[in-house]
Amino acid sequence: MKIQNFEALATTPGRKALLSIAEAGLRAIDTGVVMRGLVQLQGTKLTLANSEIDLGVVGRIVVIAVGKCASEAGYVLQDILGDRITGGVVVDVKTCPVMRHMKTFCGTHPLASTVNLEAAKAIRAALEGLSEQDLAIFVVSGGGSTLLFLPQDETDRSELKVFSALTEAGATIQEINTVRKHMSLVRGGFLAQYAYPARAVSLIMSDVPANDIAFIASGPTVKDPTTIGDAERILTKYDVLRVCETERCGLIETPKDEKYFVRMTNVLAVSNIRALEAMKQAAEGLGFAAEIRDTRLVGEANDVGTRVLQEIGAAPARTVLLWGGETTVTVIGGGKGGRNLQASLSALRGVPDGVEILPLASDGRDHGAFAGAICDTMTKKAAEAAGAGIDEALHANDTYPFFEKIGNYVMTGDTGSNVSDLVIALKE
Repeated sequence: MKIQNFEALATTPGRKALLSIAEAGLRAIDTGVVMRGLVQLQGTKLTLANSEIDLGVVGRIVVIAVGKCASEAGYVLQDILGDRITGGVVVDVKTCPVMRHMKTFCGTHPLASTVNLEAAKAIRAALEGLSEQDLAIFVVSGGGSTLLFLPQDETDRSELKVFSALTEAGATIQEINTVRKHMSLVRGGFLAQYAYPARAVSLIMSDVPANDIAFIASGPTVKDPTTIGDAERILTKYDVLRVCETERCGLIETPKDEKYFVRMTNVLAVSNIRALEAMKQAAEGLGFAAEIRDTRLVGEANDVGTRVLQEIGAAPARTVLLWGGETTVTVIGGGKGGRNLQASLSALRGVPDGVEILPLASDGRDHGAFAGAICDTMTKKAAEAAGAGIDEALHANDTYPFFEKIGNYVMTGDTGSNVSDLVIALKE
C-alpha cells in the first residue's frame, strides 16, 4: 500500500472509498511502473518513449536523473542498461541510492545547499566532451529546480532569499521558476547545451499545472522562452530585488541558440492526468459517478478548499470530483504546514455529513511528514474535542501542528513520484 495508515483511517465506508481512490492514483504514477513502460531494450535496440536507438552505433551513454523521482528512475535505467552506462549523476532528495557507473547525491529541498551545488557541478562535468556518437539520457522531475543550484558566483546565496520571498508572497510556480532559470547555470536549457552535440532524450515528469515542460524543474533540457527581463519584472512585482546579495540578483541569460536543442528530444513521461484517470476509474468501480474537474488547479489554498467544498456540496449523492494542480499559500503567519493541509483545513469549517475531501501531495510530503489530511465531520469533531481552533490555525498557517494534534492525516512517506497535488472530493 502506498498509504501507510490506510487501515487506521478507513473507519467508515466513505473514508475507505476515498482512500481507495487516492491509492489508485498513487499506484498509477509509480515511477518504476512509468519508467518500465517507457524504456525497453531488445538486443541492441533501445526504445525511449517514442525514440528508437541502435546502441550498436552509440558510443558513451550518460544518465542524468534529477528530482524527487530520480532514485527510482535511476534504478530502472541501471537495471535495463547495466554496464552500457558509462557515467552519469543521480540527484534526489531522499536517502542516497547506490548506483553503478553513476555518482549519487542526496540534495536538500526546498532550499538549496552546498550538496546541491556540488551535484549540479557534477552534472555539468558528466556532460562535458560528449560527441555526436554519444547518448545522454535525462530524467527530470519535480524538486529538480532546487537541486539544480549553480549560480554564476558559487558563493552567492541570493537564491535562497529570493525563493523564500517569492513563496511567502504567493508567487506562482511559473513565476518562481522563471526567476530560478536565470539564477543557475544548469537550468533553463543549459543541460541541453552541455550535452550538445550528443543525441539526447529527456523523460520529464510533470509537477506543474498545464504540464509546460519549460517550467518543470525549471526546464534544464528545454529551450527557455523567458528572458532576464521577465525575471526582473517578477522580482520587481513582488519587491524581491532588495533581498539579493548581488546586483540584479545575479541573473544570467539562458541559452537561446537553436543548435543546442536540435538533437534533444523532450518527452512528457507522466503528469497528473494519469493519476486522475486512474482515480476516476477506481471511483466508478466503487459505484460513484466520477468527474475530473480540472487538471490545472491553481489559486490560494484557502479559496480552493472552500470552492471544492461548494462544488461537491452541490453534486448529487454517490459523486466523486477530482482535481490536479498546485495551489499557493500567501504566508501571513509563522506556522508550519503545506498547501494541501491548508486547503483541507479551510474546507473543514463547513464540511457536512456524508462528504469527504482529501487534498494530497503526490510526492508524499506537504511541507512536512504528512501527504495530506482528510476533511470530514469526523475530523471536525476530533478538532472540537481537542479544542483545536480552525480559524486560528488557518490564519497562522499552522496547519501541520493542527493535524498532528487531532490525527486524520495521510502518511505515505516519500512516494518517489511527483505529479503536482491531487484533490479528491466524495459525496456518499
